[in-house]
Amino acid sequence: MLKVDEIVTEYSGMRALNQVSLTLQEGEFVSIVGSNGAGKSTLLKAISGTVKCSSGDILFEEKKITRVPAHRRTELGIIHIPEGRRIFPSLTVIENLRVGGYRKDARDSIDENLEKILKLFPILQERSDQLGGSLSGGEQQMLAIGRGLMGMPRLLMLDEPSLGLSPRMADFIFDTIRDMRDNLKVSILLVEQRAIEALELCDRGYIMENGRITLSSDRENLLGNPMVQRAYLGTH
Repeated sequence: MLKVDEIVTEYSGMRALNQVSLTLQEGEFVSIVGSNGAGKSTLLKAISGTVKCSSGDILFEEKKITRVPAHRRTELGIIHIPEGRRIFPSLTVIENLRVGGYRKDARDSIDENLEKILKLFPILQERSDQLGGSLSGGEQQMLAIGRGLMGMPRLLMLDEPSLGLSPRMADFIFDTIRDMRDNLKVSILLVEQRAIEALELCDRGYIMENGRITLSSDRENLLGNPMVQRAYLGTH
């Protein structure tokens, strides 16, 4: 479904991504873990089209999209939920969710999808008439994920969904992502610093360091890798 082939991105002459390659198959859950500044968020931005590639290619469903504008990638079904949530604070919860259903393939199913999202996040049903900016951080993250799902993504990219949340709320968000993996027909690409949760959720994972992919394997091999355990899982 997705193929990233040796892409390079640069900021002010500095390489943020250095010949990064990865693949994701339809229906697969892939996690990317690494420390701050490793290039994880930049990689998602390159795939969604908000950051340009200096070289290399990105293919989605066997079509080259490297030079395709971000809004057209969204129309193809690539939905990116960025770090920091970025909901519309002056719109109500329901209005935020409905905005997410603007993608052509989702417009005819807005009411049906809205019902599904409110079942997935019952608290949003209770807060439906509240302004998005009045919600707690965890509730805003639920709203951001719900808004992304309203677009009926073919590929859902989640950037640090646990960032800034309490441990209890972060656990709830991960449980919800697990439910999405098990029950929704959507391919997921997750960027997350909480490596244990990210790797336990995925089918396969990639380790990023200094703008490069340094290791990739399936969940069991990564969780059992001594280097990964020392660097990211807090074991010795």
